[in-house]
Amino acid sequence: MKATSIPNHESNFFKYGKDSAGKEFILKEMSVPVKGTNEVMKYVNCRPKNGDKSFYYEEKNTKTQIVLHFTAGYLKGDVAALSKHSYHVSVPFIIARNGKILNMWSSAFWSYHLGSGSVGGNTNGSKRTIAIEISNIGFLKKIGNNLVTVYNDNDDYCSLNEADKKYYEKLDTPFRGEEYYATFTDNQYKSLITLLRYLTAEYNIPRTFLSEDKRYITGTPDDLPNFKGITSHINYRPTGKWDLGPAFDWNRVMEGLNK
Repeated sequence: MKATSIPNHESNFFKYGKDSAGKEFILKEMSVPVKGTNEVMKYVNCRPKNGDKSFYYEEKNTKTQIVLHFTAGYLKGDVAALSKHSYHVSVPFIIARNGKILNMWSSAFWSYHLGSGSVGGNTNGSKRTIAIEISNIGFLKKIGNNLVTVYNDNDDYCSLNEADKKYYEKLDTPFRGEEYYATFTDNQYKSLITLLRYLTAEYNIPRTFLSEDKRYITGTPDDLPNFKGITSHINYRPTGKWDLGPAFDWNRVMEGLNK
């Protein structure tokens, strides 16, 4: 899908509440105060119309960490993938490219999101962490003067022309073998900062990040599970994952969160 088509794609989901698999959702705009501030977080309550709850566990656990992901997809497919019946791979929050925060289920509960072979174990890690998925296609492949998605060499995302420069970032040093990445939107950064402010206050999670020398590598069983703060998927998986690397503006999020 072209980057220029994404706004219409998302608008269609918010208008009709149907994901890419045809599942229908009840969408309700809501808000919640951020503890200790005058700030309010707006979000969209997103629940399957058929009442399905089989993709997460209604079990409460102490939360010590927030793990950031990107979806490697587009919103309708993101919602479909993260609400598969009885699949139990899901997250409580998805941030659309337009900045709207989808809440799929209570962040007090849990579902698998780290993956098999993750540092510290998928079950224990998933129970004690809160996952946030940011809707983003991920790394891009250069073919001629175009950047295409990993799904199909004919799936043009954008061109390398100056007019499309806002849609991608070229790294000086490739990250996990990839040089080009889709950018995140300004609205996504703003919403993520607000969501992190809400979650850290609600669950008493420190507003701390891994140091830069550890931010883009997989941690060890001796340190990562005991870290309290904000991490990302790559810290738990040494291969097969690219979220979130140096194409993400970590400094913007850190500064915004700690204002």
